[in-house]
Amino acid sequence: MKKTSIYYYLLIALFFAPNCFSQLNKRNLVNAEKYQLQKFYKINKILYPGDSSINITYYGLNLNITYSPNYLKGIATINAKSTENGLTNFFLDLQDTMHVDSVLLNSSQIYFKHSLAKLEIALPRSYNIGEQFSVVIYYQGIPGSSGFGSFEFSSHNNAPAIWSLSEPYGASDWFPCKDTPADKADSSDVWVTCSNSLTAASNGTLQAVVDNGDGTHTFKWKNIYPIAQYLISIAISNYTVYTTYYHYAPSDSMPIVFYIYPEDYNIAKPYLDKVANMIAIFSKFYGPYPFLKEKYGEAQFGWGGGMEHQTMTSLGGFDEDLEAHELAHQWYGDKITCADWQDIWLNEGFASFSEAVYFGAVSGLNSYNLMMNSFMDNAKNAVGSIYVQNISNVNSIFDYDRSYAKGAVVLHMLKGIMGDSLFYQLMKTYASDPKVAYGAATTANFEADAEKVYGSSLSYFFNEWIYGENYPHYSVSWNYNFISNNIYSVNLNLSQTTNTNPAFFTMPIQIQVKTSAGDTLVTIFNNRQNQLISFNVKGTPQYINFDPNNLILKDISIIDSIDLTKPQTFTLYQNYPNPFNPSTTINYSIPVNSKGFIQVKLIVYDELGNIVARLVDKAEPAGTYSVKFPPGNKHLASGVYYYQIIAGDNIQTKNMVLLK
Repeated sequence: MKKTSIYYYLLIALFFAPNCFSQLNKRNLVNAEKYQLQKFYKINKILYPGDSSINITYYGLNLNITYSPNYLKGIATINAKSTENGLTNFFLDLQDTMHVDSVLLNSSQIYFKHSLAKLEIALPRSYNIGEQFSVVIYYQGIPGSSGFGSFEFSSHNNAPAIWSLSEPYGASDWFPCKDTPADKADSSDVWVTCSNSLTAASNGTLQAVVDNGDGTHTFKWKNIYPIAQYLISIAISNYTVYTTYYHYAPSDSMPIVFYIYPEDYNIAKPYLDKVANMIAIFSKFYGPYPFLKEKYGEAQFGWGGGMEHQTMTSLGGFDEDLEAHELAHQWYGDKITCADWQDIWLNEGFASFSEAVYFGAVSGLNSYNLMMNSFMDNAKNAVGSIYVQNISNVNSIFDYDRSYAKGAVVLHMLKGIMGDSLFYQLMKTYASDPKVAYGAATTANFEADAEKVYGSSLSYFFNEWIYGENYPHYSVSWNYNFISNNIYSVNLNLSQTTNTNPAFFTMPIQIQVKTSAGDTLVTIFNNRQNQLISFNVKGTPQYINFDPNNLILKDISIIDSIDLTKPQTFTLYQNYPNPFNPSTTINYSIPVNSKGFIQVKLIVYDELGNIVARLVDKAEPAGTYSVKFPPGNKHLASGVYYYQIIAGDNIQTKNMVLLK
């Protein structure tokens, strides 16, 4: 699910806007610490609604829905298996706004009680583990609309629009169910009777449209795949129906069916025509589209965002990032559903990350990086652990900074550790893992697959980034010593400010050293709060880039990037990278002088000589300095820019190129 109003990334302005380390010591987390974390969350886990004595195997909904007056009459057929011996009663979740007329088992009425959002049902005999039974529930009323809008009677352009969005707790607003995402039904049917002027869209494939001869018709939708209760949906309006195809083999294709408000069809169509390519891209990275025997569908609805209803995404708009986000959920959210709302990042973090994957595939690595940088900006605002502590609050579950942006950044960082090849192997392994495929998963399931693919423990990573909070704040000082034959020893003093949980972060970190002989990239494994690290490079070191590929969510301060012997010459270095987008680093050296300090100005001009930025204007002692350009979210056009340094009587100018 994605709410459009909070998702305007830097990438929107653009479109309508290495293998990190392998043979390092990666087993640095004490197993006892991991055990205590898991024990804590198990003990403090908030209990879910839903009767644990039954396992739902089938939902069949036969719904008669009218508009003006707004009303729903339903017949719900629910198949379940007993999970205990001697089961004589059970309950389903159903909000009190709906009235239950009767409950049948084997065509005979049985006792029920409906109050406090529970439909308690007495069975005529006891059932043992694995025994299946089927109840038919007749109910009616005006559905409630909790959360984001679990069932809405609305309109567009003076036409009716009726739709559902049940995540996280809204399914029981409009049909009886076991209201937990961990218990997925094996299959489902949704039959919708509505006015002949309207079209009803739902999950699976459309088996028939029956004219009832009374001004209504019935749409019969069948889903043959396992499905969570909150992913069952309806969308009803005077839709224009547009069908394309995803060709997943030379002789095989799958329909892609769009249900669009007539007045928006011409606006939406260019975006709809990109969906087949989106499916192809995600199939390449994640494995085959999970519901090839049915379809992928999109139905327009009246909410400002999107919701990943299985095989029938509901969309309030048609921007590419929204389309990509909801489509990716078909793998991560629908095929594999988070087993509890504490692990919602397995849905939303994965789908947000997939937006960057999509744009990277169609427009290049720079587009991926732009979106990931935007996620990082938001992730720094996240409060608390990604593992949601308060699932009683819907906004807490779907906190954008934490569940979406930081969840996406966690996958980006994991990709940096594993390398692209192993990471995407992991994404396919996880998507096809028989323990979770077409079922439900927790973070522990994903971690197990990650460690299996990677070949080493990643406990330190998951414990600090999923169950911990905040992000590292690094300080670095460095110097170097000449050894011999143009070989120098680079000495780093790396420290982190004290965090809450964990006290500090354990991470592999890339360090790029610019030397007179070229660039050297090394990866260090930072597993202490204060750590001294030395390594050799060829050529005289000039400056360092800490995490040059931006693989870590962090703040960084290079306290002292100076030589052991202070610079003897005034130097303005070529910016790096060049060309650049979105930012570059400018380094310069101030030599030792008799005054101790010298007034320094560093100014950036455009091609017309206009001042774009004043990066430095202060007195500085001898040393080598680094300045980032642009210093903030400065919107600059592509082109050549000039940077000039004035230090006393010394003036030097160089140019750099911004490419967008």
